[in-house]
Parts: sequence; structure tokens; C-alpha cells
Amino acid sequence: MRGHLAGMDHVVVLARALDQAARAWHDLGFTLSPRGVHSAHIGSANHTIPLGADYIELLGILTPTDVNRNARAFLDRREGLERIALRTDDAAAGVQALQAAGLAVTGPLAFGRPVDLPGGLTGEARFRTFHWPPGLAPAGVGLFACQHLTPEAVWVPEWQRHTNGAQGLDHVGVLAADPHAAGKRCAELTGLVAEVEEPGVVSVATGPGRGTIRFLDTDGFARRYPGLALADPGEEGARVLCVRVADLALAGRHAPPDSVRGPGTITVLPTHANGVAVRFIEA
Repeated sequence: MRGHLAGMDHVVVLARALDQAARAWHDLGFTLSPRGVHSAHIGSANHTIPLGADYIELLGILTPTDVNRNARAFLDRREGLERIALRTDDAAAGVQALQAAGLAVTGPLAFGRPVDLPGGLTGEARFRTFHWPPGLAPAGVGLFACQHLTPEAVWVPEWQRHTNGAQGLDHVGVLAADPHAAGKRCAELTGLVAEVEEPGVVSVATGPGRGTIRFLDTDGFARRYPGLALADPGEEGARVLCVRVADLALAGRHAPPDSVRGPGTITVLPTHANGVAVRFIEA
């Protein structure tokens, strides 16, 4: 993998009403960090759901800025999983390496947010990121890289204990008009490898034990996620977030009654999770 990258770091789920989103994901059995407000030039606030080596970020826009322009355009259309972060150990070196390879990445961008820690303590989560051009987003899914300067302020042990037994991200299911082209583009941008799993399904593994990005056409989507109807099948984008859990029965206690239950899986419909279907599988 080029650009000092090291696997899927987190996914960003955009919400129009962040407080309501936090309640919805809490009801699904997730433990959330307290609300955090990013640096002023970022103009957003979030809750994180720390897992084992990765996390889910629920993000809302507070103030329009140039940095959150793409997120606001996405929210004008719908809520949902808007982008995926890959981890980098050195954002500045990553930018240099990728630009030298002819890729027009931008950054690094430095920012942070205060963190209310357990026990009444206060800390700060600080990051450096870089971004691939939005126009090159494979199947409409934005990609960026995140360097954690203070990982201890993100992966707080108390926030990693989830009553649904969540342990980590397994994959992101992305609806693509042309899965082969989307997988190839993702591989070209990151230095990862795109592999054909079956007709209409192409996967890009981000590293051992880390989440996979899976691109599917409508037929492949129907085969892999039976019972999950597409409200707008013509629009590309990330539609499914698959989470590994310790005990599927435990996760099932938090799943709404209309969840889709299949062999070894429980899928919460997008209406309960800000536009993304959350599929639980037993680790």
C-alpha cells in the first residue's frame, strides 16, 4: 500500500440531526463517545463508536466552511456513509509519496477536538489528514487518510464496551454501476489490490484484520444482501456497514423488529441508522 497507509481506520456516517443519530445508534447497542466539536475551520461535531482497531464516526455539520462543502452537498441528497478513512502513520510523508506518484492528494490538514474523558477528565483528540480528489471517489465513496496524534483520546476502553458485542469493522458494501472500474480506481489511488469475488462483486482488502471495501452491482448486491431493498438503486454509494460481533444473539436483542435475519447475519435497515444498513456477523 502506498502513501504510508495501514488499513481501514474508520467510516464517516453523515447525519442531519446529530443528537437523534446518537440516540438511534445507542439503541442499536453501541457505546458512543460524548459529543465532540472540531476545530472552527472544520465546522462539524461528532460522536465516535470505538471498536477494536477502528471506529464508526457519526458526523454533523455545525457551521458551513470550505472544508465541509462536500459533506453538505452529500447531506443535501441524503444521510449515510459518505467516506472511508484509511490510517496513515505519517500524513505529510503520505502526501509527498502520493504526489510523487502523480496523485493530486491535498493536505496534510491538522485539527482537533476536546474530549470529555471518563472520571471527569478532559483531553484533546488531534489528527492530521489528507484527501484524494472528490472527483476520483470510487463509486461515489470519498477516501481520505487519518493520522492519529492522540490515539488514547479515541480508543478509550470504556467506550469500546458495547452491549451488542461489537468488535470491529468487517466490510463496507458499496453499490457501483461498474464494480470492476470502481475497484480498479480504489486500487490505483491507494496501492491496494482489487479482487473479483464473483460476477458483479469486487473487493479491496485494506489489510489483515482490517475492513474490506466491497463494490457490488445491483445483482451482486441482491445476492449478498438478500431482503435488503434499495430505495434508490440508481445512485452509487456505500449502502451497508458490516460489523463483527462477539455473539449474534446478543446483537439481535438490540435489532429492531423489521431487521433482516439470515444465516449468520442480522441486518438493521437504513431507516434505523441514518441511511446505512448495519449488518452484524459473528466474529
